[in-house]
Amino acid sequence: MSPLDLFMAEWFGDTLFNIALLNLVLVGPASFAAGHAVAITWRHWGQLVFYTALLSATLRFLDYALGGGELWSVAGFLLGWTVQMSIGAFAYRLTRSRQMVQQYPWLYRRKGLLGWEERH
Repeated sequence: MSPLDLFMAEWFGDTLFNIALLNLVLVGPASFAAGHAVAITWRHWGQLVFYTALLSATLRFLDYALGGGELWSVAGFLLGWTVQMSIGAFAYRLTRSRQMVQQYPWLYRRKGLLGWEERH
């Protein structure tokens, strides 16, 4: 094992490849869907924190069951939560900006990918 993999296994409970694969390929789309669902139902983004924490716990279990990683790795949980929260927050903001412009076209116009501004 490389020194990077040893560091990742010691601190995060598994190798860099397994962490990236599970975070981005398996659980990442679920976080994107959670962010989209919270935004499309006009809920507060604070609910996304709870949903991504559940997804991060699921990620730790999948890492343990499929990759042979450490189940009770706090650093692995926090790393997964950070990645899943950023994916979910991106989806939330993307959906919310589209909603604001479509729902209130006389008040707002699109400003970039993730924003909107008032019409003057």
